[in-house]
Amino acid sequence: MQTENLIPLKDFCTGHSLQLSFIETLQHYDLIEVTTIEQALYIHDRDLPKLEQLTRLHQDLDINLEGIEAIANLLQQMDDMHEEIIMLRNKLNAYKNL
Repeated sequence: MQTENLIPLKDFCTGHSLQLSFIETLQHYDLIEVTTIEQALYIHDRDLPKLEQLTRLHQDLDINLEGIEAIANLLQQMDDMHEEIIMLRNKLNAYKNL
């Protein structure tokens, strides 16, 4: 399998002074998706901003994993509602143009 769009978590942890166990816990809470290739852990590059955000919540704001999970769920709900608002606005504009 190609690792072209994958970032080694070992490098991420080293760069952010993290223990790999933190990443594994985030995976356990289903907050991030980790890929294992030849016993090495990777994260897809499209998920990097989310991982960095969760890391900042933990390191900078000293939020525990349960709090991070709650915040991540609320942020996902906000994103979902934002997408729904855009869809509804588009439908409303379509009706206005009739």
